Amino acid sequence: MNTLKRTLALVATLAMAATAFASCGDDKDSSSSSSSSSSSEASKVEEPSEDTSEDASDAEETTNAEESTGEIADSVGKGGDTFTIAAWNADDVPFLIAQWKGLDYKSIQDDLANDAVDGIKFINFGVGGGDASEKYDNLFKSGDDLDVYFCEADWALKYINDDEKTLPLADLGLGDSDFANIYSYTDEIGKSSDGVRKGVSWQAAAGGFQYRSDLAQEYLGVTSPEEMQAAIGDWDKFVEAAQTVSEKSSGKTALADTLGGMWQAYACGRTTPWVVDNALQIDDFCKEFADTAKALWDCGGVTKNGQWTDEWTAAGTNDTCMGYFVSTWGFGGFALDAAGGEGGETYGKWAVCQGPQPFFWGGTWIVVNPKTDNGEEARDFILSATSNEDQMSTYAVNKPEYVNNSKVMDDLISSNTVFNEKITNNLGGQNFYAELADNAKTIDFNGLITPYDATIKTDFINVVKEQYLEGGASWDDTVEAFKDKIAEDVTAIDVE
Repeated sequence: MNTLKRTLALVATLAMAATAFASCGDDKDSSSSSSSSSSSEASKVEEPSEDTSEDASDAEETTNAEESTGEIADSVGKGGDTFTIAAWNADDVPFLIAQWKGLDYKSIQDDLANDAVDGIKFINFGVGGGDASEKYDNLFKSGDDLDVYFCEADWALKYINDDEKTLPLADLGLGDSDFANIYSYTDEIGKSSDGVRKGVSWQAAAGGFQYRSDLAQEYLGVTSPEEMQAAIGDWDKFVEAAQTVSEKSSGKTALADTLGGMWQAYACGRTTPWVVDNALQIDDFCKEFADTAKALWDCGGVTKNGQWTDEWTAAGTNDTCMGYFVSTWGFGGFALDAAGGEGGETYGKWAVCQGPQPFFWGGTWIVVNPKTDNGEEARDFILSATSNEDQMSTYAVNKPEYVNNSKVMDDLISSNTVFNEKITNNLGGQNFYAELADNAKTIDFNGLITPYDATIKTDFINVVKEQYLEGGASWDDTVEAFKDKIAEDVTAIDVE
């Protein structure tokens, strides 16, 4: 479609008064007992109603240091009868409350479900993370009590950029010193487009590459995570290793699990915002990814499986897949499932290394309703979950969780803490969080986040797969198809 057609498509869309949406990831929802993080496919949220078209780098220029005063602003409500927290599932909130209030981890989920915790109400939507946005919108429209709620990375900015939906944490007396040791990328995601901190996460969802150690030795001759990292430490090496695995396995075994998983990692290497001066940016990065994906696709270096399917998890036990891109929250979920569970066919035959690209996958941010009537409780809950190092250290081990505090995690890792015996045994006794620590510290999103990222990333990977990999289209034609898709899905920005 040429520029005129894209313009006509935009005019038609506006004339019909259709709501523009932003998707929440490139795959279906997934949650695990280790975390509430999830990816979702084609689940959509409204585009920001206010003008957020400025260059994302402006956020860096307008960000000011926020002092920690400990004083709650007079405008913030206090003394409410019930402290109400909302989330899409019960994977995290109950245990954060238990840690905060010193309650029993074993009974807390049932206690909250039965309204048996004095003064605290938990609204559990019981849906995937990608479906939560609509639930929150309905909750706000109803005017029902809400103090604190959880946002997923893919659509957090929808609320963080809306002053009627999220409260600056400075209004709770919270500032930079309260969050001195959180990982940089989590801080950036929790800030509005003009640099105001409105959300904070208790977890760091850094990623790595979990691989079959037996197949790695057979096909690549590596016998340790250090040797594996050396073999796949950048994308060129990753493609070369994938070609070797494919050749030596006679095409049976792919190095990587899915195109979607690969994209989760690769996308974190982008150094230009997707939108600059309200215009879509298609740079060399886009072509480099497409060519890397094509090289893997054509040689059988990545499976054709859809993510979150039975075939995807089964590939870990039938030797058709050698490794998975996985985040901290996934080690006890899909990564363990890919081994067949505890005692499964390949249980204990896995290891993890950093992989070709520092990346994160998922994560959840705590935000506060500006109409809260429990400002003191909101502040104390946030401090317990994201700032109090003693409580975070205990939570990291008891939950377990890779908490969003570099000092806490460095101390626990250096003391060889066993965070989860089942996961550790699946990885041959490896201290798996140690492999992810450098990735968590290396990820840099400063000036790169825009409100449209989830939609653009999803549209890009879908177009590359359908046009460039499966359809055999030229790169120029693929770019035109991508522009057409963005012109339809993100009407607030310019597509030339």
